[in-house]
Formats: sequence, structure tokens, C-alpha cells
Amino acid sequence: MQPSPIQRPSNAFIGASWAALLIGAITYLSGLWNATMPLNEKGYYFTLLMYGLFAAISLQKSVRDRSEGVAVTGMYFGLCWISVLLALLLLTVGLWNATLQNSEKGFYAMAFLLSLFAAVAVQKNVRDVARAAPATSAEAPGT
Repeated sequence: MQPSPIQRPSNAFIGASWAALLIGAITYLSGLWNATMPLNEKGYYFTLLMYGLFAAISLQKSVRDRSEGVAVTGMYFGLCWISVLLALLLLTVGLWNATLQNSEKGFYAMAFLLSLFAAVAVQKNVRDVARAAPATSAEAPGT
């Protein structure tokens, strides 16, 4: 079976992925900036966003590496899954116990999920563009 050629994602998808990441993260962070919660609570939610973004990107990269035959240890793969689930659990517990209105809780949850999803899409696009570039540049001289 011949491996399929690497296709570069469309500029529209790349732009939409970056826009979703920026919108999600900026919305989440602006909510934190304007919140009346104590600074240590803001730090908790900020750290959860950073941890969640890193965990989601690491998991996506590990899944893709495994599907392409790149060695990923079971321990690291498991830690990636645990980290994503832990970030989601910690956000859920934090919001459940927060003295915020339900609309504010939903705001943080949706901005968090949008950011994680978009980070995965951006990482995928970056990798696809990097892998498609050598094939494109190799075709250019003969064209």
C-alpha cells in the first residue's frame, strides 16, 4: 500500500483555526482580566488554560505520531490523555464550586473548549504545512 501524499491544508482552514484559537484564548483571558475574583483564583484558571492547551497539543501530536509509525511510549501517551482529562476535570470542579453566575461558568467552559479544539487544529496545520513544503519545493524545479 502506497502512503497518500501530504496535502497542504487550505488557507481558509489555517486562518479559521488561528482565528478560533485567538478568539477562544483572548475571550477566556479577557473574562479573567475583568473578573472580580481574587488573584489566586484567576491564577488557577489561567494555569488551567495553559496546561490544557499544552496537554491537547501533546495528545494530538502523540496520536498523529503513532498513526504515522513514529515511536511514542505508552507512558507518555497515557500521560497525555490523563493531562487532557485532568485539565477538563479541574476546570469542571473549579467552575462547579465557583461563586459565579451560570452564564459566566458557561462562558469560561466554552472559551476553554474552543481554545483546546483550536490548538489541536493549529498544531495539525503547522505539521501539515511543514510536511507538505518539501514535496511542494521538490516539485517546483521540474514544473
